[in-house]
Amino acid sequence: MLRWGSVAGVVMVAFVFAANIWIIGSTHHQVITNVDDLPAQHVALVLGTSHRLANGSPNPFFYNRIEAAASLYAQGKITHVLVSGDNRTQYYNEPVEMKKALVREGVPDSAITLDFAGLRTLDSIVRSKEVFGQHKLVIITQPFHSYRALFISQYYQIDAVALVAEEPRNHPALQVHWREYLARTKAVLDLYVLKTGPRHIGQREPIRI
Repeated sequence: MLRWGSVAGVVMVAFVFAANIWIIGSTHHQVITNVDDLPAQHVALVLGTSHRLANGSPNPFFYNRIEAAASLYAQGKITHVLVSGDNRTQYYNEPVEMKKALVREGVPDSAITLDFAGLRTLDSIVRSKEVFGQHKLVIITQPFHSYRALFISQYYQIDAVALVAEEPRNHPALQVHWREYLARTKAVLDLYVLKTGPRHIGQREPIRI
C-alpha cells in the first residue's frame, strides 16, 4: 500500500507539473503587458473576484482589473466591457460591484454588460461566446490567471488575448499562486477528461456593438 501510494503521489505531482507547463507554454504569446501592443478590440471580458478581502479591506486584484478595463475604454482600445462573476447571494454580487466601480472610473453604463453566471473562469469564458456572442475578446485579469483563461478560450475556439492587470505588490502571493497551479490542472481535466461545461447557459443575449 505504501509503495502504491508513493507511486500515485509521484504521478499526481507529475501531472500537475505537466498541466502547468502545457497551459503556460501554449498561451504565453497571447499575454500582453503593454497596452500599446494591444490591437483595438470591441469587447473586454473582466473576470470576477470579490471587491473585498476576507478581512474586509479592499481587494487590490479587483481594483487593478477595474483600472485596466477603464483605461482601455478611455484610450479607445475597447468599446464595451463584459463583467462576469458570481452572484451567489443578495449580499455577494461580483458583476454589480464591478459595474459600480467601472462607472466611478468613467465607463458609461451603456458600455457595460453584466454576466451573473460567471461562477468560475470556465463559465465566464464559455458564456462570453455562447450567450453573449463574442468570438474575439481581450481578457482582463492578473498574469497568473491569464494563462488558464486563454487556455480555455483556445479550447472553445475564441480568438482571445489577455491584457494583464498589475499584481498587488504587498499582497502575499504564495497561496494565490499555489491555488492557481491546482486550478490549471483542474482545467485540463475539465476540458479533456470530464468534459465539464458551464453550470448555466440560458438564452442568448448577444452584445450589440
